[in-house]
Amino acid sequence: MAKATAKAKAQAANGVPAFYVTEDEHAHSGGSTMLGFWLYLMSDCLVFAVLFATHGVLGRNYAAGPSGADLFDLRLVAINTAMLLFSSITYGFAMLAMDKGRQAAVQGWLVVTGLFGLAFVAIELYEFAHLIHEGATPMRSAFLSSFFALVGTHGLHVSFGLVWMVVLMTQVARRGLIEANRRRLMCLSMFWHFLDVVWIGVFTFVYLMGVLK
Repeated sequence: MAKATAKAKAQAANGVPAFYVTEDEHAHSGGSTMLGFWLYLMSDCLVFAVLFATHGVLGRNYAAGPSGADLFDLRLVAINTAMLLFSSITYGFAMLAMDKGRQAAVQGWLVVTGLFGLAFVAIELYEFAHLIHEGATPMRSAFLSSFFALVGTHGLHVSFGLVWMVVLMTQVARRGLIEANRRRLMCLSMFWHFLDVVWIGVFTFVYLMGVLK
């Protein structure tokens, strides 16, 4: 504490604002950052649990409209699933490169991961546009409302992850693989793999079971 106070006084003497905190002073907060991010992931689990439960209750309320068997193209969904699974693998390669301190390799694997993620979002948007063109809008039935809510929420999370990835790539390019950037990359890794697990649930519970009903 005395050390931090002395450093703050030295910064004030040099004209550095009192609220300025250096990267080194942030290093000790890594544990609390990871704990906070785990709490966020748990809250996201609750959000998706509610959406899965809602679809489970409303998944057969077609209101004399089309069912999943009438609408879903499993070949397209399988391709989309492969895009997200591949992105999870390539992000793992990025983390391995980070452990070895290979900044260029980290950036390269993040680019590949981002391209797979963009392909996933693009295919999902194409699917939504096709369904709406066919008249299967969220207002058509409770089944479609729950479908668009669950799958759309997951897609929004992937889109947010892509934005986060671009921001992290910019930070790594500017500051390298410093401890703070490593911690951020680890948080994004947990988030990305979490979305992968959720999508496996969506693919099984929504698409496969929807076709079999």
